Amino acid sequence: MIGGGKNAFIGAIHRIAANMDGLIELHCGAFSSNPETSIESGRDLFLPELKCYGSYQEMLVTESKLPLGERMDFVSIVTPNFAHFAPAMMALAHGFDVMIDKPMTLSLDEAKQIQQRVKETGLSLCLSHTYSGYPMVKQARKMVAENQLGKIRKVMVEYPQGWLSTLTEKDGNKQAAWRTDPEKSGISGCMGDIGTHAAQLAEYISGLKITQLCADINIVVEGRKLDDDGNVLLKFDNGANGILVASQIASGEENSLKIKIYGEKGGLEWHQMEPNTLLVKWPDAPAQIYRAGNGYLSNNAQFNSRTPSGHPEGYLEAFANLYKNFALTLSAKLKGKEPTEEMLDFPNVEDGVRGMAFIENVIASGKSDQKWFEFKI
Repeated sequence: MIGGGKNAFIGAIHRIAANMDGLIELHCGAFSSNPETSIESGRDLFLPELKCYGSYQEMLVTESKLPLGERMDFVSIVTPNFAHFAPAMMALAHGFDVMIDKPMTLSLDEAKQIQQRVKETGLSLCLSHTYSGYPMVKQARKMVAENQLGKIRKVMVEYPQGWLSTLTEKDGNKQAAWRTDPEKSGISGCMGDIGTHAAQLAEYISGLKITQLCADINIVVEGRKLDDDGNVLLKFDNGANGILVASQIASGEENSLKIKIYGEKGGLEWHQMEPNTLLVKWPDAPAQIYRAGNGYLSNNAQFNSRTPSGHPEGYLEAFANLYKNFALTLSAKLKGKEPTEEMLDFPNVEDGVRGMAFIENVIASGKSDQKWFEFKI
């Protein structure tokens, strides 16, 4: 692990998720840019002294010189956005597969460089778009792919949060401080942080690609440096249209990601805060309620479920599905076998590039008087 040391929120989430299925062991780490903090963090996680590294450079070089079976198999990069690119490129150069937080980089150019490095090395990269790991999201994707809803006509996705309704970055909130800092977060705040989740989920379930967008991007809280709110009109490659709303100043909201997709034959609706339920709507029949953990679900939905129906599976389990599928893919490759479709069902470097393209296009659109922007990569 790179990053995720003492008092880091997302590092602990990654470790819980990685450990959930017993497929992954924390082997070593460079947990902080401060060598003392890094080593202390490793000790707190009960790692052997020689596996607590003072820097990611030291870790990657040292581990790469060890024989297979004694060195780490892949690296998980859980640092803020500005510290993604260099360790990812170095890890790939030293022969290590990569798990990385989203957005993948600070810029589209950096994302393309990682994409090229992945292509050259033949290694794998998993991007932590958590919400695509939910079983009922996978059920929705399968139903769309099987044409049960007919040709998709409209996609509506919204992601309102309220945690940045005030200038909390000035009050000692470390998460808010770096996420609203252009040097650490990049050119976008809200759209980079949660807008990318919404865009990835829209493309993942619908199977479509965004081709055009028209964005209204806002800084609502006075004194903030990056966007905290936005509304985006979308057009997709099959002619469908869509709406994406992302806001971190929606007072009183928690993590209320929702998506609705409508086709010629029917529609579906999923809410992240009620993740075990998928609502499917028909024009000539009562709406249906699909529930996680049941035998009538698709293979992919069942493959990513752990508990019997009625036992809630949530954010940690969805996160764990990314790690599980990535680990199974890497294990298959180490054994010289082809990973199955279910194993390969995780966000990859292509999603990372599209995420950075979304950020750059949506910010450019928001600054322009032009109505529609081509989605350029």
